[in-house]
Amino acid sequence: MLLNALILLLLTVGNTELAVAVLNRVHGFCITHHVLRRFRHLHDALLVAGPIGLVCFAGFGESGVFNGGTWRHLPPAVFAWVMLCLAGLAGFCWSVIRWNLQLRPKTLTNDDAHVYDLSGNPGPPPIGDGPHSFLARIPGNEVFHLESGTKTYQLSSIPSEWHDGLRILHFSDLHFVGTPTRDWFDRIIDAAADFEVDLIAFTGDLIDREHLISWIPETLGRLTAPLGCYFCLGNHDWYRSDTERIRACLSDCGWTSVAGRTVVVEHKGRKLALSGTELPWMGQHPDMAGVGTDTFSLLLSHTPDNLGWARKHGINVMLAGHTHGGQVALPVIGPVFAPSRYGVSRAAGDFMVGNMLLHVSRGIAGDKPLRWNCRPELTKLVLKRLKTEETCLTFSLQPSAS
Repeated sequence: MLLNALILLLLTVGNTELAVAVLNRVHGFCITHHVLRRFRHLHDALLVAGPIGLVCFAGFGESGVFNGGTWRHLPPAVFAWVMLCLAGLAGFCWSVIRWNLQLRPKTLTNDDAHVYDLSGNPGPPPIGDGPHSFLARIPGNEVFHLESGTKTYQLSSIPSEWHDGLRILHFSDLHFVGTPTRDWFDRIIDAAADFEVDLIAFTGDLIDREHLISWIPETLGRLTAPLGCYFCLGNHDWYRSDTERIRACLSDCGWTSVAGRTVVVEHKGRKLALSGTELPWMGQHPDMAGVGTDTFSLLLSHTPDNLGWARKHGINVMLAGHTHGGQVALPVIGPVFAPSRYGVSRAAGDFMVGNMLLHVSRGIAGDKPLRWNCRPELTKLVLKRLKTEETCLTFSLQPSAS
């Protein structure tokens, strides 16, 4: 009896893993927000109904294991369900093992980050009138703790002329929704402006409430870099806003859209190709036919799901966001939800895929203000050909006790 109860418990874990895995991958396709919301409601109902159904049919149903039956003699449909749950359990175990044994790429030679408490202490927290604002007040929520720092990579693809490397400020997923106030984003931009970089890259999900486009000039509009500021948009911009208004406002503030196109600039005597893609939601992939093999290429993509296309077209470095690192990373288990066709395996971090570097940012905010063991992230990437010491810059904020 006790063994059968334990088996049923493990099967419910597998059932949950299957449901979450399907939900993660559905979010990797071009589906409208209204349809996704209905799918999530169905998913949540199945999360509750699944364990109940397993107990009823496999435990106490005809030939159920608590009624004297055996697992092998369950009705065919119930037995097939049990086998699927076992497959889900195996997938869950593999995900946990991968999370705990994941290795940083050898190309990452330095990672110096600090955590800053931007919650307003000793003043009131910067919580506005946006949706789900109650989540921001949950004790232990790290939504207002910024992890900011420098990562240095040694890449063979970096031109030899770039003795000091290429310095990129990468951030993603600002989500202007009104829950964190403008003051919170002002602090983020102040921190970003303190980095000395060659270019700035923003990888989408900027506007969740269209009237907050008015925040752009006094936030992103304050950032500049010698080689320019570049952006692509994301699925939330597509869901809820006039994307042409967003692009026009950013353009007026000196930002350059690379969505579906390639911009070539010169950096220390060598060409740098900056491209972008907003697929699967908008536009098309950039045409890389005119980019020579001797040109270093950087791709901005809202989602890491465009990884395969990037590799096929010889991209050297790909920057992405969208997954928020899962927003919540459970002890031992790691992140559970990541809206990607890769599930949680590309939820955040650094990955060498062949000769290409992929950096997936945890993002700055989200439409739901909840973060635990997955702080907002603002990162300076230093790409070098030779391994040298990199002096990390800090800015005038006091690190939190965490």
